[in-house]
Amino acid sequence: MEEFESTIKSDVSLFYEDKGVGQTVVLLHGFCGSHAYWKYVMDELTTYYRVIAIDLRGHGQSAVSEESFTINDMAEDVKLLLDSLEIEQASIIGHSLGGYIALSFAEKYDELTEGIGLIHSTAYPDSEESKKGREKAIQNIRANGIEDFIDELSLKLFAPQNIEAFKGEVEFTRSIGYSTKVQGAIEALEAMKNREDKTPFIKEYSKPLLLLAGKEDQIIPSEKTFLIDGEHVMKILLSKSGHMGMLEEPKVVIDALKTFLTSMKN
Repeated sequence: MEEFESTIKSDVSLFYEDKGVGQTVVLLHGFCGSHAYWKYVMDELTTYYRVIAIDLRGHGQSAVSEESFTINDMAEDVKLLLDSLEIEQASIIGHSLGGYIALSFAEKYDELTEGIGLIHSTAYPDSEESKKGREKAIQNIRANGIEDFIDELSLKLFAPQNIEAFKGEVEFTRSIGYSTKVQGAIEALEAMKNREDKTPFIKEYSKPLLLLAGKEDQIIPSEKTFLIDGEHVMKILLSKSGHMGMLEEPKVVIDALKTFLTSMKN
């Protein structure tokens, strides 16, 4: 696995892994995650594709400035990285926060996008209740640091019945969360709170679209993911997963991604 760091702006550098050859697939992780969320997916997909898994700004090993940023800014980060790698087209697969970025990327850079995958994500904006939750989380992080917040969050990410059975993956997720920069977490919460409604865009989107949700997801319920139908839309419901299907049911997620990506070649 080749690991790199790219300075895409004066105040932003992104860490990423780049492996495999062929059709390019970009993997974007969720809030307080890192590219390592995709460990099982990468192991499999790199046999068939060029896979670029990125640590979003302020997450994992990527840097963040003290300046505020938006979902659109994070999409531009991805675009600048692809430009630096001379990649002309890619499929953008985003988990949760990564899905918001994938939608923004596809809307802004249609010519660069072969298709998008929303993994435990949604085109809907935050509800008023969700916005209040983001504010509470910001206050919590400022008052108590990142670790208390991650300890609480990590238990909501998995289906209740998986907390004990997937103890190692819960701890793995928690350890990744601890590495999130405080400013990165706070600004990402603000970015998610203020993100645009992408439902008009996704309802008009005609390129291949994967919608994957967990039946036991406590963060984004499946009905918020499955908001459209169409011949270009592939829907997958994970019956034994919460918000972390790539760790809870990795084989199903891998098979879904392989089927989705193969369909774009035909």
